[in-house]
Amino acid sequence: VQLVESGGGLVQPGGSLRLSCAASGFSFSSYGMRWVRQAPGKGLEWVSTINSSGGNTRYADSVKGRFTISRDNAKNTLFLQMNSLKPEDTAVYYCVKSVTTFLPRGQGTQVTVSS
Repeated sequence: VQLVESGGGLVQPGGSLRLSCAASGFSFSSYGMRWVRQAPGKGLEWVSTINSSGGNTRYADSVKGRFTISRDNAKNTLFLQMNSLKPEDTAVYYCVKSVTTFLPRGQGTQVTVSS
């Protein structure tokens, strides 16, 4: 299993970023996936989940209405569109090949929201 996140960076409050997660080593289209994040000095926090087909999604209350999870099974890629970013969204974001645990996950991509 290999999961490689990208798309993070520094953005001002109110800005947007689109994270990607390139998956390989398993049958991507057969698995639900999720995004989790870890803010400085805090534990892992669930952000969003998507089922294997992409037809069912769930979000943490803290990101609902601002973030959108999606997937392209033809390209083995998971996405997280993040809009209206807030300083409290600052964290390392990970994609996870599981809908119940935090493993396995990629190396993460840093998102920093600051003016």
